[in-house]
Amino acid sequence: MPSDTLTIIDNRTGKQYEIPIQDGTIKAGDLRQIKANPGDFGLMTYDPAFMNTASCKSTITYIDGDAGILRYRGYPIDQLAEKASFLEVAYLILYGELPNQPQLDAWTYEITHHTFLHESTKQLMQAFRYDAHPMSMFISTVAALSTFYPEAKQVKNAAVREKQIHRLIAKVPTIAAFSYRHHKGLPYVYPDNDLSYTGNFLAMLDRMTQAKYQPDPVKERALDVLFILHADHEQNCGTNAMRAIGSSLVDPYSAMAGAAAALYGPLHGGANEEVLKMLTEIGHVKNIPAFIESVKKGERRLMGFGHRVYKNYDPRAKIIKRTADEVFAVTGSNPLLDIAVELERIALNDDYFISRKLYPNVDFYSGIIYQAMGFPVEFFPVLFAIPRTAGWLAQWVEMINDPDQKIARPRQIYLGYDERPFVPLADRK
Repeated sequence: MPSDTLTIIDNRTGKQYEIPIQDGTIKAGDLRQIKANPGDFGLMTYDPAFMNTASCKSTITYIDGDAGILRYRGYPIDQLAEKASFLEVAYLILYGELPNQPQLDAWTYEITHHTFLHESTKQLMQAFRYDAHPMSMFISTVAALSTFYPEAKQVKNAAVREKQIHRLIAKVPTIAAFSYRHHKGLPYVYPDNDLSYTGNFLAMLDRMTQAKYQPDPVKERALDVLFILHADHEQNCGTNAMRAIGSSLVDPYSAMAGAAAALYGPLHGGANEEVLKMLTEIGHVKNIPAFIESVKKGERRLMGFGHRVYKNYDPRAKIIKRTADEVFAVTGSNPLLDIAVELERIALNDDYFISRKLYPNVDFYSGIIYQAMGFPVEFFPVLFAIPRTAGWLAQWVEMINDPDQKIARPRQIYLGYDERPFVPLADRK
């Protein structure tokens, strides 16, 4: 009868090893016993960019890239996007279950009553140059919050952790809105705790002289859906950064600033900006065939198609496409949407892209929606960071409570010089 082990024969020595298999994995440390001689360090795996290495065990997000499945705590993403609010989903991600009404009321109260920033934080943000990038302001301000809440260093204290979770989820929309207003040269708008999570965010962005700002319900709901879709996505670059930095037991503000910095990159949170650039470059539907041919020749890249995990249609992209129709019914159509729809149609029927499993991902339509809602492209990664805060914090808590986790420190393969003697300056060529 087969057992849950892997038999390895080292052809260098002829020795045989039995390695336990658990949850479809083997422990990398179990390979250390495989040595060519007693003085060996032992066998290691080499896996740049963690292409096939699990760094943790998690119960938060499940992805089946081949089948195009994304679930938070077992719930399909399409059901959550259709039926839940972002704060419900944030609660689910953090605590494992959807809240009942009393739990949701208490959770909403805690988030709503931590939205204000210390005035010194506001002064800090005002000190940035007039043209400072909103994401740079966001990252810096999140990191600075650790100076306002020094007790956050007590990461092993569950009650203290809970307080920081409330603060961060509540304050990131305020930080984001202040960075947006700063970028626009407008006065900062304080939170309105009578509004919903996304409604308050829109108010802080757009309010001018109104006595009471009322967000457009279609835009408010669209933003809520986009927040749900971006709340967590397993062990991506930003989440890996959150866990790696957090493994040193630093406070969550510092760890999250690092995660947001990872998100800032064009291969991560800035990908939807690249989609907009591509669609603008195409310019018109009639230019799509020529663009497709240039992609096949390797002259250009088809941005917004393909994903490191998904080898099928990204389930978030389907939801965003529906949301786009609702938003454009309010804002009016965008010429880029016509290009995107036709580009998608052609690519999905072309064997070149089908054979390479290049399907639209979440970035393909999200940038078009953000642009239609009036957001500048430089603000896109900030819009990504707000909802991802919930996922980062859930992953951080899971890491803190995992007895298997230690401070992150990957191994390396050293390919440099062996020992060599020091050469005096006068003798160097």
